[in-house]
Amino acid sequence: MRLTPSLLLTALLPLFAGCQLMADKPSDPNIGTTRMQGELSAAGGQLLFKPCSEPRHFVIKDVAGTGILQEAANLADDANDKLFADVRGRLTGSKQANNDGQLEVRRLYRLEPSTRACEDPNFKQLTLRAGGHEPEWDIKASGKGMVLNRVGKEPLPLPFLEEEVPGGGLTLTSEANGQHVELWVAPQRCIDGASGAVRHLRAELRIDGQTLKGCGYYGGARDN
Repeated sequence: MRLTPSLLLTALLPLFAGCQLMADKPSDPNIGTTRMQGELSAAGGQLLFKPCSEPRHFVIKDVAGTGILQEAANLADDANDKLFADVRGRLTGSKQANNDGQLEVRRLYRLEPSTRACEDPNFKQLTLRAGGHEPEWDIKASGKGMVLNRVGKEPLPLPFLEEEVPGGGLTLTSEANGQHVELWVAPQRCIDGASGAVRHLRAELRIDGQTLKGCGYYGGARDN
């Protein structure tokens, strides 16, 4: 049977449509990855990741240019050669003589000189945490609201409205208890001025006519 040009075009339309759908379908960078927390240490010229509450060790492979290798080198010193890392990635490879495979890091949430962060009992309930210095302030947000802590003041619990802003950031706004509070966070590498810890969010707290700067990170209750 000989197909005329019009019939041939009609026959190919579903194929073109399928190709178009495949081309337009957005790819989720989180597919196949898991958020993990654990301890970093150096051994044999490699950076190893030990998940919280696990004996296994995985060689860090920075496949997305997160800078984790250089950041870890900058933070580690002779007095504190172990670091806490909060990352998103994928475990691959087979067990070797000195490791249990590789951790392909896709995203770095935080990196800090601490060996007790694995014990944080509130991490899984938090959606966001942010804080800064001079003056000291700290906000913990969850599905139940947020709590603002400031030096010299009582903790202030507040309900809030969350909105996404262009560029991948968020605002948390509250008008309760006679206070107008705004917390703005944007996806940008941020260094804590007191500890040197690395965070993946830059934060601004606007309250009482002041703008206080700091850093932040998503908690375990937020899957992104």
